[in-house]
Amino acid sequence: MRDTVLFTGFPGFLGSELLPRVLAAAPDREALCVVQSRFAPLARERAAALEARFPGIAGRIRLAEGDIARPGLGLAGAAEPARVVEVFHLAAVYDLSVERALAERVNVEGTRRTLALAADCPRLQAFHHVSTCYVSGRHAGVFREGDLDVGQAFNNAYEETKFRAELLVREAARKGLPAAVYRPAIVVGDSATGETQKYDGPYYFIRWALRLPAVAILPMVGDPAAVRLNVVPRDFVVQAIAGLAADPGARGRTFHLADPSPLTIDEIVRGIEAASGRFVVRVPLPLGVAKAALDRVPGVEALLGIPSSAVDYFVHPTTYATDATREALRAAGVELPRLRDYLPRLVEYVRAHPDVPSAAMA
Repeated sequence: MRDTVLFTGFPGFLGSELLPRVLAAAPDREALCVVQSRFAPLARERAAALEARFPGIAGRIRLAEGDIARPGLGLAGAAEPARVVEVFHLAAVYDLSVERALAERVNVEGTRRTLALAADCPRLQAFHHVSTCYVSGRHAGVFREGDLDVGQAFNNAYEETKFRAELLVREAARKGLPAAVYRPAIVVGDSATGETQKYDGPYYFIRWALRLPAVAILPMVGDPAAVRLNVVPRDFVVQAIAGLAADPGARGRTFHLADPSPLTIDEIVRGIEAASGRFVVRVPLPLGVAKAALDRVPGVEALLGIPSSAVDYFVHPTTYATDATREALRAAGVELPRLRDYLPRLVEYVRAHPDVPSAAMA
């Protein structure tokens, strides 16, 4: 019988690409993926596609319908704790507009239940928790890899519940859990192909520009020449987590999978202009006016294709220290692609696939 890697968050955007890398790095292990019942058909389809792409992992992906917010993840004994040697916890609701009750159930209670199962695994070597840089909330200034509770306020339930989930992981680590925490910034599509399964972040700008024939009038809050939007591609995040997870020295550490020199919003918009062939007219608006218009004026959010919850990130006051993470990634041979270089691929993917949703899997 093979040792088991317990995996939550499959068949999600990151999990679908991380899973084969984890199995390729450990040919003597199999993965047990906890899958919501309604995503079971998609999970089976993606597992079959992965085994076709990576023959070395064939027969090593087990899918079990469950619910991470229930005791034992609702697996009815399928996990076999004595065989579990590693846990990758990716499952969460990645949605800035998520209702608090759902965020509490999945992001907080789901993490609590996953940690409880991990505590019952006598041979556990590592617990890998995928969080977000935005546990920083509205902290003004530099947020370091070791920071967590700095008295910050939060923009939404997503940030707050991911913060509380990290508190649970940190408490478990103090009690001896060999945990590593990975905090991605805003994750976009693959830097080589542009492929993604969700349009948010800079995609709001891209979709708006492509929707109009030649000139795009774009409302802007804050100072787009000063505020930076921290964007990283999926392939970088997946390579980074896989590389760091293979390093025993990563246990007990937190990593910012972020751009150390992110582009300003104005630089991103100029890149979208060049790639889309559109001219963008920037119309400054106060933050409160922009959010009120999106929330209260019928048709405005549907017209612009952007929720008011996203507007806060165009005046985001936080920068993310990445020094320790970059040093660890150099040792793992992982480099961050530059947004300037792959932004045209993101634009072309949106042009070719206009119907990709903005909603999260939940």
